[in-house]
Amino acid sequence: MAINEGALTSIALCWRLERPDGAGIGLTSHDRRLVVDGLVHDPAPGMTPAAVVRAVGLDPHDGEVGGALSSDALDPEDLAVGRWNGSAVSLRAVDWSDPDSAAITMLRGELGEVSVADEKFIAELRGASVRLEEPVCPATSAECRAQFGDPQCRVDLAGRTIVATVTAASDAGLTIDPAVDARFLFGRLRFLDGKNCGVASIVLAIEGNVVRLRDRARAPVAIGERVELREGCDKRFEICATRFANLPRSCYIWRAALWRVIR
Repeated sequence: MAINEGALTSIALCWRLERPDGAGIGLTSHDRRLVVDGLVHDPAPGMTPAAVVRAVGLDPHDGEVGGALSSDALDPEDLAVGRWNGSAVSLRAVDWSDPDSAAITMLRGELGEVSVADEKFIAELRGASVRLEEPVCPATSAECRAQFGDPQCRVDLAGRTIVATVTAASDAGLTIDPAVDARFLFGRLRFLDGKNCGVASIVLAIEGNVVRLRDRARAPVAIGERVELREGCDKRFEICATRFANLPRSCYIWRAALWRVIR
């Protein structure tokens, strides 16, 4: 039975969420498990969209989702520390009596900031068309606009990470062993253990064995936890040429950007 021919009571909402670290789950408003496109969707009747609007045109489609923490996969600590922030999300209406039939995609995009209170959560939904608000061409800049290690940069990140152990944690930063040098300034620190496991932030300062992060850890950091640090780049042409021997590629990026400005 096609979804538009069934009774209203045979329609269930199915959510598919994939975190930035690759973990993902499927949830449904139905009272039993549904298998849709090979993914098992567990019952989560308390998870409902506050409002979803579908319209013709290119206007960005935003929304909001909220519900009770009724699924074991939606751990309150994971939500609180931000593991689900930026997750890819899709919402579809499915005929639960025939899950293999055509489904209607109601929203596709990503989760924004997630807040948790009183065993409930609220998350912002950002539709895919929100990306249309981003600039088509990058603005001219004195610094490199590529992300360190991305296809534009092409610096090989292999061998540019180390694992360290936290020996102290305070508002001033994390004390780690072994210490790292200035190569890791503006790099990435990712927690490998504890309640913040998988969460990453940018290194803003290094003072001896102490590293200061852009984002304060939302959960307490325990002594003995491991962190992974990846080298950073301050996006200066001089560093790109001397430290990373990436001069030919960086020149290409700069010439391409200049050509777009001239045109």
